[in-house]
Amino acid sequence: MVTMRDVQKHFGEHHVLKDVTLSVAPREVVVVVGPSGSGKSTLCRCLNRLETTTSGEILVDGVRLPEEGKALAALRADVGMVFQSFNLFAHRTILDNVTLAPITVRGESKKDAQAHGLELLARVGIADKADAFPAQLSGGQQQRAAIARALAMRPKVMLFDEPTSALDPEMVNEVLDVMVSLAAEGMTMIVVTHEMGFARRAADRVVFMDDGRIVEQADPATFFDHPESDRAKAFLSKILTH
Repeated sequence: MVTMRDVQKHFGEHHVLKDVTLSVAPREVVVVVGPSGSGKSTLCRCLNRLETTTSGEILVDGVRLPEEGKALAALRADVGMVFQSFNLFAHRTILDNVTLAPITVRGESKKDAQAHGLELLARVGIADKADAFPAQLSGGQQQRAAIARALAMRPKVMLFDEPTSALDPEMVNEVLDVMVSLAAEGMTMIVVTHEMGFARRAADRVVFMDDGRIVEQADPATFFDHPESDRAKAFLSKILTH
């Protein structure tokens, strides 16, 4: 579903992604972990061209990532993205936030988009908030609305860039529970997160990055219990001992 081949990314002199090659199969859940500044979020943002790569190739469902224009818009419609900050339109209701893109980009009728939108809000547990505005919701509810908004485009793959890092601790699980259920339903997902419990529970594969490179990758049990590289061992010893 997603292929990255020899991807490089520079910000000026700063080499952020180094020789990144990664393939994600349909229905696979890949969780990307690593220390801050290791290139995880940049990798995620390159996958829907929020950041342009310096070189290398990215394909989504066999189609090379377009440079710009309508082809890029079409690709972005197939790749759902959920960010740290919820990025909801403050002046629109939650249902309007969820239905805006299907109506304007996919050309769905308002009636169909609203019916699907209400189904999705129920799926993420906030059907009763359809007519509320973002400021009236908790952070966890806003992030679940953002997930519903991404799902409304019926994407082929979902990208999550640290979706719980801006949330109060008690709200984290309500968002992770939605993500676990999505994984169980077979959504192809690439998740950048510090939530190791989620990685253990929902990932098919854990990808460990450090200094812009993929250092190792394995199934969760192997990665957490028997990491191969010294860098992964050091990382895990810091985060799993607290």
